[in-house]
Parts: sequence; structure tokens; C-alpha cells
Amino acid sequence: MEEKFLRDTFVYGNEFWEFYNSQSLSVQKKIDWTIGLVRSLRVIPEKFFKHIEGTDGLYEIRVKFGSDIFRIFCFFDKGRLIILLNGFRKKSQKTPLGEIERALSLRRKYYEEK
Repeated sequence: MEEKFLRDTFVYGNEFWEFYNSQSLSVQKKIDWTIGLVRSLRVIPEKFFKHIEGTDGLYEIRVKFGSDIFRIFCFFDKGRLIILLNGFRKKSQKTPLGEIERALSLRRKYYEEK
């Protein structure tokens, strides 16, 4: 019998929840659905989950809702544990450097507090 979830998720800090709670219920449901895929699929399509180039282990969960695109930064801790950091609505082709730096800073804090 296959496990229902291959990976667990943990939200670090408040930034993810502030982003999540500021979205409409429809967007929240799509975020929940996408995180469910990331947790349960053995191989996650790049359409939903991608490594951020130039970083050491930072990933983005990719959510598309209508014409809107949302990104949630995360990383792995202890193999199958995904730590959710922060999210934002993407307004341009390129992921803003400030958002990546914020996620890297949150990841550093996570390990300092651990």
C-alpha cells in the first residue's frame, strides 16, 4: 500500500500565512490543491515545483489561478520535510530578487532557531 503523503509540510514564521490569508478563498483552495500535489506526488512536474537557479536548495511552489501566478518559496529539511517560507503574486516574467533574498533570509533564521 502506498503512503498517502510522501512529504510533510511545515510553515515557518508568519510570512506564508500573511500571504495566504490575503488571497481570495478560490486562490487559497488552489494553493491548498497545489501543496497537496507537492506532498503526494512521487515526481512533481516542474509546472508546480521548481528549484530556484543560483540558490542552494531553495524551491518555489508554482500556483496558477486564471491569469494570476503565485509563488511560494520553500526548502527541504530532513529529506521529506518541506518548510514553507513566504509567498507572493508574480507580476513579471522574472522572479523579483528581493523575494528570493527574503526567502533565503527566512531559511537562515529557521536554521539559527533550530
